[in-house]
Amino acid sequence: MRKKIVAGNWKMNMTYEEGQKLTSEIVNMFKDEAVKNVQVVLNPPFPHIYPVKKLIGDTEGIFMGSQNCSDKESGAFTGEVSAKILASFGVQFVILGHSERREYFKESNELLSAKVKQALAHGLTPIFCCGESLEIRNAGTHEANVKFQLTESLFDLSPEDFSKVVIAYEPIWAIGTGKTATSDQAQEMHLALRRHIASKYGKEIADDTSILYGGSANPGNAKELFSKPDVDGGLIGGASLKSRDFIDIVKSF
Repeated sequence: MRKKIVAGNWKMNMTYEEGQKLTSEIVNMFKDEAVKNVQVVLNPPFPHIYPVKKLIGDTEGIFMGSQNCSDKESGAFTGEVSAKILASFGVQFVILGHSERREYFKESNELLSAKVKQALAHGLTPIFCCGESLEIRNAGTHEANVKFQLTESLFDLSPEDFSKVVIAYEPIWAIGTGKTATSDQAQEMHLALRRHIASKYGKEIADDTSILYGGSANPGNAKELFSKPDVDGGLIGGASLKSRDFIDIVKSF
């Protein structure tokens, strides 16, 4: 049975004080409102990881995540943070291949393959992002483009390792634009991804793979999105910075 997951991506936001307040509110709401059967993952900027992890404590159902990791194990790579270091701080998930990393930092499918392997080697669950631009969607090649990203970065993994990966589909044209893919568009792409996974790893692994929607989900549309049979949760950006909105999304299953 695949897991329902809502991951908050804070991106480059939140001072120390703001991050502490937000985390405390999310943890308390999650407990007070008795949220069940959903895994929540908080992915703040690197300096927040230790203090946020402390606030999460032993709260069942809330996990510590990171927005990125290096493709290297260790060494003279100033400014980088390795999966090994993250794991030592109790990080359990790591977002890899986010569209902003691909666009602004020119991360390639090959580089992301190496990052995924580093994450898995140190017990982290990769949340692997894939998606298409408006130009690609308008050209009608969106399914082929996203399938190619999975093939290039993930399909050399063993079945055992692939089964540890979470997929996040990002319609890039719907991130920070106010546009949102319709629930039918999300379902169509998620189903295509699941079938592509099945073509490589078989139906059982495909059916057990959590595929999250990562395109401006909010409290107003999350329930409809999450009602689709192949949408297993969300990778949430802006709405994850508001505790009430974020918890309302978490409760939308």
